[in-house]
Amino acid sequence: MEKATFGAGCFWGVEHFFREVPGVSDAVSGYAGGHVENPTYRQVCTDTTGHAEVVEVTFDPAKVGYERLVDLFFKMHDPTQLNRQGPDFGTQYRSVIFTHSPEQKRIAQERKDALNAAHAFPRPVVTSVEDARPFWPAEDYHQRFLEKNNRPSCHVTYRELEGQ
Repeated sequence: MEKATFGAGCFWGVEHFFREVPGVSDAVSGYAGGHVENPTYRQVCTDTTGHAEVVEVTFDPAKVGYERLVDLFFKMHDPTQLNRQGPDFGTQYRSVIFTHSPEQKRIAQERKDALNAAHAFPRPVVTSVEDARPFWPAEDYHQRFLEKNNRPSCHVTYRELEGQ
């Protein structure tokens, strides 16, 4: 099993999306990229901790490749929006890929560069590609939030994206 960490706005929809992907065994909402240890949601929402809302994905590379996860990440949100997704704004909602190995970093950067070179979006992709930093799981009430609260996702779902 391997880890991948993605930030694409509110973590509820990102977590829900990746949980649907075949080959993903777990997706956990949390925080990464900041300077506060074990931050709380309230702290992160102040936009002063440096943390982004992220999802740590555990996947079986024999069933789904990291390349596929990165491609899905770029399709499931708008990677051209700086520090926001939909109605949510602030650096905690930035588009970011935290990489766990040199290979992941190479793949993520190559995919981003290819999208920009192909002008795949009307504006440049602003997703940052950074080395993984400590991951802090979000509070229990954030885990599987959409499932537990029977709420629709503000992100496209994997099933919608794949036409299922």
